[in-house]
Amino acid sequence: MRRIGDTAIAAITVVALGSAVWLLGAGAATHAPPQPTAAEGRPDPGEERLTSPALDPSPPTRIRIPTIKVNAPLMGLALTSAGSLDVPPAAEKNLAGWYEAGTTPGETGTAIVAGHVDNTEGPAVFYNLGALKRGAVIEVDRKDGSTAVFSVDAVEVYAARNFPDEKVYGAAARPELRVITCGGTYSKATGYQGNVVVFAHLTGSR
Repeated sequence: MRRIGDTAIAAITVVALGSAVWLLGAGAATHAPPQPTAAEGRPDPGEERLTSPALDPSPPTRIRIPTIKVNAPLMGLALTSAGSLDVPPAAEKNLAGWYEAGTTPGETGTAIVAGHVDNTEGPAVFYNLGALKRGAVIEVDRKDGSTAVFSVDAVEVYAARNFPDEKVYGAAARPELRVITCGGTYSKATGYQGNVVVFAHLTGSR
Protein backbone atom coordinates (compact mmCIF):
# COMPACT_ATOMS: atom_id res chain seq x y z
CA MET A 1 0.00 0.00 0.00
CA ARG A 2 1.39 3.37 -1.04
CA ARG A 3 0.63 6.78 0.47
CA ILE A 4 -0.18 9.62 -1.94
CA GLY A 5 -0.75 12.94 -0.19
CA ASP A 6 -2.63 12.10 3.00
CA THR A 7 -4.29 8.93 1.73
CA ALA A 8 -2.96 5.39 1.47
CA ILE A 9 -3.75 3.59 -1.78
CA ALA A 10 -3.40 -0.12 -2.44
CA ALA A 11 -2.63 -1.67 -5.81
CA ILE A 12 -5.59 -1.67 -8.17
CA THR A 13 -7.45 -4.97 -8.24
CA VAL A 14 -6.92 -6.35 -11.74
CA VAL A 15 -10.42 -7.77 -12.08
CA ALA A 16 -11.92 -4.34 -11.43
CA LEU A 17 -10.65 -2.85 -14.70
CA GLY A 18 -11.65 -5.59 -17.11
CA SER A 19 -13.59 -8.83 -17.26
CA ALA A 20 -12.80 -10.16 -20.77
CA VAL A 21 -16.01 -12.22 -20.62
CA TRP A 22 -16.64 -11.22 -24.23
CA LEU A 23 -13.32 -12.80 -25.24
CA LEU A 24 -14.67 -16.24 -24.46
CA GLY A 25 -17.08 -15.92 -27.35
CA ALA A 26 -14.95 -13.73 -29.61
CA GLY A 27 -11.77 -15.79 -29.36
CA ALA A 28 -9.11 -14.61 -26.93
CA ALA A 29 -6.22 -15.40 -29.28
CA THR A 30 -7.36 -12.90 -31.92
CA HIS A 31 -9.16 -10.27 -29.83
CA ALA A 32 -7.00 -9.88 -26.70
CA PRO A 33 -5.89 -6.29 -26.02
CA PRO A 34 -2.35 -5.34 -27.10
CA GLN A 35 0.44 -5.64 -24.55
CA PRO A 36 3.52 -3.39 -24.31
CA THR A 37 6.83 -4.64 -25.66
CA ALA A 38 9.98 -4.79 -23.54
CA ALA A 39 11.42 -1.85 -25.49
CA GLU A 40 8.66 0.50 -24.35
CA GLY A 41 9.56 -0.20 -20.72
CA ARG A 42 13.00 1.38 -21.08
CA PRO A 43 12.62 5.18 -20.94
CA ASP A 44 14.99 7.46 -22.82
CA PRO A 45 16.82 9.56 -20.16
CA GLY A 46 17.14 12.45 -22.62
CA GLU A 47 13.39 12.58 -23.21
CA GLU A 48 12.70 12.56 -19.47
CA ARG A 49 14.75 15.75 -18.91
CA LEU A 50 12.40 17.82 -21.09
CA THR A 51 9.90 18.84 -18.43
CA SER A 52 7.48 21.76 -18.47
CA PRO A 53 6.91 23.92 -15.37
CA ALA A 54 4.18 22.63 -13.07
CA LEU A 55 0.65 23.99 -13.31
CA ASP A 56 -1.55 25.15 -10.46
CA PRO A 57 -3.95 22.46 -9.17
CA SER A 58 -7.15 22.08 -11.20
CA PRO A 59 -9.41 19.00 -11.53
CA PRO A 60 -9.19 17.22 -14.90
CA THR A 61 -12.27 16.87 -17.09
CA ARG A 62 -11.16 14.90 -20.16
CA ILE A 63 -8.25 12.75 -21.40
CA ARG A 64 -7.16 12.43 -25.02
CA ILE A 65 -4.55 10.04 -26.42
CA PRO A 66 -4.61 10.66 -30.17
CA THR A 67 -2.45 7.74 -31.30
CA ILE A 68 -4.88 5.19 -29.83
CA LYS A 69 -8.02 7.27 -30.48
CA VAL A 70 -8.90 7.90 -26.82
CA ASN A 71 -11.13 10.91 -26.15
CA ALA A 72 -12.93 10.35 -22.88
CA PRO A 73 -14.46 12.33 -20.00
CA LEU A 74 -12.97 11.89 -16.55
CA MET A 75 -14.81 11.26 -13.30
CA GLY A 76 -13.42 11.47 -9.78
CA LEU A 77 -12.42 8.20 -8.10
CA ALA A 78 -12.08 7.49 -4.39
CA LEU A 79 -10.85 4.43 -2.50
CA THR A 80 -12.86 1.31 -1.73
CA SER A 81 -13.26 0.07 1.83
CA ALA A 82 -10.34 -2.27 1.14
CA GLY A 83 -8.06 0.62 0.24
CA SER A 84 -7.96 -0.07 -3.51
CA LEU A 85 -8.69 2.60 -6.07
CA ASP A 86 -12.32 2.52 -7.13
CA VAL A 87 -13.13 2.32 -10.86
CA PRO A 88 -15.59 3.94 -13.26
CA PRO A 89 -18.88 2.10 -13.91
CA ALA A 90 -18.14 -0.87 -16.15
CA ALA A 91 -21.14 -0.14 -18.36
CA GLU A 92 -19.66 3.25 -19.33
CA LYS A 93 -17.20 2.08 -21.99
CA ASN A 94 -15.84 5.52 -22.87
CA LEU A 95 -15.29 6.84 -19.35
CA ALA A 96 -12.07 7.05 -17.35
CA GLY A 97 -11.41 8.23 -13.81
CA TRP A 98 -8.77 10.05 -11.82
CA TYR A 99 -7.82 9.70 -8.16
CA GLU A 100 -9.34 12.91 -6.81
CA ALA A 101 -7.72 12.73 -3.35
CA GLY A 102 -4.29 12.86 -4.97
CA THR A 103 -2.41 15.09 -7.41
CA THR A 104 -4.29 16.77 -10.24
CA PRO A 105 -2.71 16.20 -13.67
CA GLY A 106 -0.22 18.96 -14.37
CA GLU A 107 0.75 19.91 -10.82
CA THR A 108 3.90 18.60 -9.17
CA GLY A 109 3.50 14.99 -8.09
CA THR A 110 2.04 11.76 -9.41
CA ALA A 111 -1.47 11.95 -10.89
CA ILE A 112 -3.38 8.69 -11.34
CA VAL A 113 -5.87 7.92 -14.12
CA ALA A 114 -7.57 4.53 -14.51
CA GLY A 115 -10.10 3.01 -16.88
CA HIS A 116 -11.46 -0.27 -18.15
CA VAL A 117 -9.79 -2.30 -20.86
CA ASP A 118 -13.10 -3.99 -21.68
CA ASN A 119 -16.46 -4.97 -20.29
CA THR A 120 -18.88 -7.82 -21.00
CA GLU A 121 -19.80 -6.27 -24.36
CA GLY A 122 -16.29 -5.70 -25.75
CA PRO A 123 -13.37 -3.23 -25.76
CA ALA A 124 -13.54 -0.17 -23.50
CA VAL A 125 -11.72 3.16 -23.20
CA PHE A 126 -8.18 1.87 -22.56
CA TYR A 127 -8.33 -1.29 -24.68
CA ASN A 128 -5.35 -0.16 -26.78
CA LEU A 129 -3.31 1.34 -23.94
CA GLY A 130 -0.68 -1.39 -24.23
CA ALA A 131 0.01 -0.32 -27.83
CA LEU A 132 1.30 3.13 -26.80
CA LYS A 133 4.90 3.98 -27.65
CA ARG A 134 7.46 6.16 -25.88
CA GLY A 135 7.02 9.77 -26.89
CA ALA A 136 3.27 9.50 -27.51
CA VAL A 137 1.24 12.51 -26.41
CA ILE A 138 -1.44 12.47 -23.71
CA GLU A 139 -3.59 15.57 -23.29
CA VAL A 140 -5.65 16.28 -20.18
CA ASP A 141 -8.23 19.07 -20.22
CA ARG A 142 -8.67 20.78 -16.85
CA LYS A 143 -11.51 22.63 -15.18
CA ASP A 144 -9.63 25.94 -15.26
CA GLY A 145 -9.66 25.84 -19.08
CA SER A 146 -6.05 24.76 -19.52
CA THR A 147 -4.77 21.57 -21.13
CA ALA A 148 -1.84 19.67 -19.63
CA VAL A 149 0.27 17.92 -22.26
CA PHE A 150 2.24 14.84 -21.26
CA SER A 151 4.84 12.73 -23.06
CA VAL A 152 4.96 8.96 -22.53
CA ASP A 153 8.21 7.78 -20.94
CA ALA A 154 7.47 4.07 -20.69
CA VAL A 155 4.67 1.50 -20.97
CA GLU A 156 4.91 -1.60 -18.79
CA VAL A 157 2.82 -4.57 -17.76
CA TYR A 158 3.00 -6.07 -14.27
CA ALA A 159 1.61 -9.27 -12.82
CA ALA A 160 -0.75 -8.55 -9.93
CA ARG A 161 1.45 -10.43 -7.47
CA ASN A 162 4.44 -8.21 -8.37
CA PHE A 163 2.71 -4.85 -8.79
CA PRO A 164 5.30 -2.15 -7.89
CA ASP A 165 3.27 0.20 -5.69
CA GLU A 166 6.20 2.52 -4.97
CA LYS A 167 7.17 2.89 -8.63
CA VAL A 168 3.61 3.49 -9.84
CA TYR A 169 2.10 5.51 -6.99
CA GLY A 170 5.22 7.02 -5.39
CA ALA A 171 5.67 10.78 -5.05
CA ALA A 172 7.43 12.63 -7.87
CA ALA A 173 9.44 15.86 -7.85
CA ARG A 174 7.98 16.93 -11.21
CA PRO A 175 4.50 16.70 -12.77
CA GLU A 176 3.93 13.07 -13.72
CA LEU A 177 1.00 10.96 -14.86
CA ARG A 178 0.15 7.27 -14.60
CA VAL A 179 -2.57 5.72 -16.77
CA ILE A 180 -3.63 2.24 -15.68
CA THR A 181 -5.83 -0.56 -17.00
CA CYS A 182 -5.99 -4.37 -16.93
CA GLY A 183 -3.45 -6.43 -18.84
CA GLY A 184 -1.13 -9.36 -18.74
CA THR A 185 -2.19 -12.92 -19.27
CA TYR A 186 -5.85 -13.86 -19.18
CA SER A 187 -7.37 -16.81 -17.36
CA LYS A 188 -10.95 -17.93 -17.87
CA ALA A 189 -11.11 -18.73 -14.16
CA THR A 190 -9.66 -15.52 -12.74
CA GLY A 191 -9.65 -12.94 -15.56
CA TYR A 192 -6.70 -10.66 -16.28
CA GLN A 193 -3.60 -11.39 -14.25
CA GLY A 194 -2.01 -7.96 -14.19
CA ASN A 195 -2.06 -4.30 -15.17
CA VAL A 196 -0.73 -2.16 -18.01
CA VAL A 197 0.78 1.08 -16.68
CA VAL A 198 1.75 4.12 -18.75
CA PHE A 199 4.36 6.45 -17.25
CA ALA A 200 4.34 10.03 -18.54
CA HIS A 201 5.55 13.49 -17.57
CA LEU A 202 4.42 17.04 -18.30
CA THR A 203 6.03 18.57 -21.40
CA GLY A 204 3.72 21.47 -22.12
CA SER A 205 0.41 23.22 -21.58
CA ARG A 206 -1.97 25.50 -23.36
